Amino acid sequence: MSKILIVAEHLNGQLNSATARCVTCARELKPDAIEVLVLADAPDAVAAQAAKLDGVTKVLTVARAENAHALAAVLAPQIAAAAKNGYTHLLLPSTTFGKDVAPRAAALLGTGQVSDIMSVTDPHTFTRPIYAGNAIVTVAAPTHAIVVGTVRTASWPAVGEAANTAPIEALSLDVVLPSHTRFVELQQASSERPDLQSAAKVVSGGRGVGSKENFEIIYKLADKLHAAAGASRAAVDAGYCPNDMQVGQTGKIIAPELYIAIGISGAIQHLTGIKDAGTIVAINKDAEAPIFEVADIGLVGDLFKLVPELEAAV
Repeated sequence: MSKILIVAEHLNGQLNSATARCVTCARELKPDAIEVLVLADAPDAVAAQAAKLDGVTKVLTVARAENAHALAAVLAPQIAAAAKNGYTHLLLPSTTFGKDVAPRAAALLGTGQVSDIMSVTDPHTFTRPIYAGNAIVTVAAPTHAIVVGTVRTASWPAVGEAANTAPIEALSLDVVLPSHTRFVELQQASSERPDLQSAAKVVSGGRGVGSKENFEIIYKLADKLHAAAGASRAAVDAGYCPNDMQVGQTGKIIAPELYIAIGISGAIQHLTGIKDAGTIVAINKDAEAPIFEVADIGLVGDLFKLVPELEAAV
């Protein structure tokens, strides 16, 4: 009997779509039950959203004041304690949140971790990317211990809403939480554009944009298309835009329906972050740029001429 526990990622009372992608992965394991764990100071709103996900059989909530902010040191002991209640698999999204929490939970459970699960062969065998996505490796998890894994969200679509809402149950955990870690503040960029991690359309700029002031051309096209704005590492390192916009191996790995790369040469680290995009459009003055090897549509020319023309045509 297999029983899966998924840790919900959420912020400001909203469930992150990465959780719905984890459910899709969990369903591939053909388990007897898929349950979602919501850790928060006031989990009701998030739990209600999780209960609507197709395939979820139950939602468990842990309401503690210490869970007001997602601190890995505080959440991991609770996750490990919950996972010991007969679960065969513990899954978290391979996002900043999941990468922070999952290793701690795995260590507390005395097992290893399978990272970036992109496909399922059987309940203990998975594939994951290595070498910046240049190779795919098959890994086997031990059968004698709970499987702890992070799900590569770009490889899985989000499940829809179920016809019937799953039951929600409060879970009581007798866990002593560490006091050496405390929340100080959260600094995050505010934007009216869609979230880069889950946006259906993304417009990204690279070193070829030339400056922070010139990056306005990226923002204008993104706004016209109702898209998220992204950037290559080169653009971020050059100070053209904040690092939360970085797409690639050391940034965000995304899978939008449309990805427009402007002034981006296409280093392998960047391509790793967009390889699962539906349609890739590249605009670059260098016809030999590596980005054109993966682009579905390529435009060779001056971006400062082509992008305004594209914007006007939309």
